[in-house]
Amino acid sequence: MGKDAALRSAIVWLAGILVLVGICTLSLKKMMITYAFGMLGIAGILLPDWDFFDRDFSRWCYPITAEERAALLARRSGFFKRYRLYPMRVIIYTTIYGFGLYKWWNFVSS
Repeated sequence: MGKDAALRSAIVWLAGILVLVGICTLSLKKMMITYAFGMLGIAGILLPDWDFFDRDFSRWCYPITAEERAALLARRSGFFKRYRLYPMRVIIYTTIYGFGLYKWWNFVSS
């Protein structure tokens, strides 16, 4: 249920950003680009099954078993119970989303 609430609130925030972009730019095209970029961003962060990807790379071809999911839940604790920070994931997301935000900002502000 937590993922549903996070997805719902992210979409509500995106709608608020769309309204602001629409009011500031008076451009339907810029609103649609903002919507597409926002939905791709939400889909890239909130929708993947991170428990599936937290396993060993060689196991990605096989479905996650109940034992594997229970072991992943057991080893989490505290603040990182929901999200685990991997340096490579942070670097890749920062690079991709940083470049995307830069291009989006240049497009919207022009």
